[in-house]
Amino acid sequence: MTDLRRAVFLDRDGTINEQMGYINHLDRFRLLPGVGSAIARLNQAGLAVVVASNQSGVARGYFPKDLVDAVNKKMKDLLARDGAKLDGIYYCPHHPQAEVHEYRKDCECRKPRPGLIEKATARLKLDLARSFSIGDRLADIKTGQAAGTRNILVLSGYGRGELEYLLPNSEVRPDFVAEDLSGAVDWILKEI
Repeated sequence: MTDLRRAVFLDRDGTINEQMGYINHLDRFRLLPGVGSAIARLNQAGLAVVVASNQSGVARGYFPKDLVDAVNKKMKDLLARDGAKLDGIYYCPHHPQAEVHEYRKDCECRKPRPGLIEKATARLKLDLARSFSIGDRLADIKTGQAAGTRNILVLSGYGRGELEYLLPNSEVRPDFVAEDLSGAVDWILKEI
């Protein structure tokens, strides 16, 4: 018996909240329908729930890092209304061609590299081989594959376009495709 927990790693924009480009103001953050109850179901099943998100708008100078932190606090507060909680939020503010020099970096935490998932795994003692990654982009699927999780593409956010236009010519293959986060959670709960 392992003392490592299973986890579900979630992309943020397009998976948890409406995809509208960069969230450059707190008022632009809106949860997708059913997200709170879906995450609450993962919590009830004993899985760790971790957000792993690229936030290169910081590096590009579109908004300060403080705004990402405020948006993440709002996300946690909104999820709590549905009895849902996150075990961790990890994000990458870097970009290799950043306008803001302190964030100009070709780092291991920028998806599709697995650095965010690896950092969460070390801190939270997670079992990647028994875990899942969910996102609306093929980059999210690549990240999960690099980390060793099973991977789900959701059709919210950019997902439908990724499925139709990019996936047919890609070497990346999700383990499952779900309409939204609720559908992804349905599948995970049958698999564990």
